[in-house]
Amino acid sequence: MSLTRRIKGPVVMALSAHIVLGIAALPATALDRLDISLDNSDSESLQERLTAGSLLAAAERDEVTDPQDLLAAAQADYRRMVDLLYASGYYSGTVSIRVDGREAAEIPPLDPPASISVAEIRVNPGRRFTFGQTEIGPLAPGTTTPEDFRRGAIARATVISDTSTTVVNDWRAAGYAKVEVTDQRVTAIHPEARLDAQIAVTPGPAVTFGATKVKEGSSVRPTAIRRIAGLPEGEAYDSDEVAKAAQRLRRTGAFRSVALTEAELLGPGDTLDIGIAVVDERPRRFGFGAEIATDTGLGLNSFWMHRNFLGGAERFRVEGNISGIGAQTGGLDYGLSARFERPAVYGPDTGFFAVVGVERLDEEFFLTERAYVGLGATRTFSDTLLGELGITLEQSRVTSQFSMREVGGRPRTREFTLVTLPGALTWDRRDDLLNPTEGFYLKAEAMPFIDTDGDDSGGRLRFDARAYQAFGQNDGVVLAGRAQIGALFGPDALDTPPDFLFYSGGGGTVRGQPYQSLFVDLGGGRGIGGRSFFGFSGEVRAKVSEKFSVVGFADAGYIGQESFYDGTGEWHSGAGLGLRYDTTVGPLRLDVAGPVGGSTGDGVQVYIGIGQAF
Repeated sequence: MSLTRRIKGPVVMALSAHIVLGIAALPATALDRLDISLDNSDSESLQERLTAGSLLAAAERDEVTDPQDLLAAAQADYRRMVDLLYASGYYSGTVSIRVDGREAAEIPPLDPPASISVAEIRVNPGRRFTFGQTEIGPLAPGTTTPEDFRRGAIARATVISDTSTTVVNDWRAAGYAKVEVTDQRVTAIHPEARLDAQIAVTPGPAVTFGATKVKEGSSVRPTAIRRIAGLPEGEAYDSDEVAKAAQRLRRTGAFRSVALTEAELLGPGDTLDIGIAVVDERPRRFGFGAEIATDTGLGLNSFWMHRNFLGGAERFRVEGNISGIGAQTGGLDYGLSARFERPAVYGPDTGFFAVVGVERLDEEFFLTERAYVGLGATRTFSDTLLGELGITLEQSRVTSQFSMREVGGRPRTREFTLVTLPGALTWDRRDDLLNPTEGFYLKAEAMPFIDTDGDDSGGRLRFDARAYQAFGQNDGVVLAGRAQIGALFGPDALDTPPDFLFYSGGGGTVRGQPYQSLFVDLGGGRGIGGRSFFGFSGEVRAKVSEKFSVVGFADAGYIGQESFYDGTGEWHSGAGLGLRYDTTVGPLRLDVAGPVGGSTGDGVQVYIGIGQAF
């Protein structure tokens, strides 16, 4: 005997819907396999270029699962593979792209398969072409055809476009702003694997700069924008001057975007008007930072800045700092300063600045209270080379553990009134300010000073050099090195404001040694800074994940009584390990170090901050 149960229609439909939805909910899978192969060629470099340029390869790396996206990548790869072949000098190649055995080009884009598990890209590059007849012209005076564009050279398609661009740019640099390529004939002779290229250039007339027209909408005055841009109206056109003008405007920091456009038509006398359109950056900005170390305690700093203070892209910045909170030696240090900068005062590349500030330095052997006011000029020689020269009047009161002229006396106070002439030259070729991996940084500073109350005049020199080199897979390892030199000329150390002297130890010089622990020992528990300083640092930074890096480092420092190194001073050194975590504002830094050489330190020092140590 059997029992049966009839299931009514609506119930059957509901069950079917659940089954269908269950199947649809199953996760799609990415490509099981992608094969990219070359026929009749063993060129590893070509294989690498095709793989790097394939959208299917990118989809496999990104674990794309949508069949429609995979099909779209496969169909787009036909054009990409052909372009890569042309760029490598292959003009008779064939490309086949199959997904699950079907040629991708024959699959309707709106009717993709339900899934794609295997994709194959087969490329037969054919013979490699060389240039036969190569002609381009006329050329700008004093220029030549690029070396790669010649008979017998590999006929890469990129060489043709690069050559055209180079010749056009040569004419523009010579003052012919309306130069254009008027004819281009490229012929492939397949039986001979030869490519002939003939390019005709029409320079047009020599052009001079016309009016500089500023588009409305910026809170910076149009007259200031023209002054900062510095386009030489009435002089011969130079494409480099247009690029420099845009960079000058960006350099002010007052604009979020800058666009310079050339008028389509020339004006009377073959003049060319230049249009400037800018979008203002937010005028106000503030920020803060913190750093903590075992010996110096906690340090805090903050700033407020206005990017367009008086309507002429002037920058006004107020900055305050306090340090030594919980320090093992000394007391609280703090300062407050303000700096005003006006661009393009003495020409488009020279600006004016004024500074005013007060600070208090409570160190182990001295207490300095200082106020200063100064002004000067900055000069931008290039995007990476900057100079600064100023004059400053400062008044300071120094309380030390001894008489300034007689060691062993009770704490005495002395006042200094100094006129200083600080100058600096900075050459910065780093790829990133907070986390550099390539390039170098050089800064030389000179500060002559005159003691208005006596004969204790002299000068102070400082030099800072840093270099960076990345290598390894994805440049995951960075070698970084730093050298610092300081020298004081003129008065004896006892007749010099203590903050003009040099000390070693701490996060900025020798990690692992206590802050300013190396100085000139005067006996009786007293010390004073040296007149010479040398510091050397080396780091190996290695990425261990996308965000984290580990660092090994070693530092050394020297302090001497004389202005030049004579071997009579003392060295000390430290080494340690660190950890970095990358953030949008720079890497968070944790360094743990201990003393290696010298007699100034004992135990472990810990440093926490933002940005690399140097």
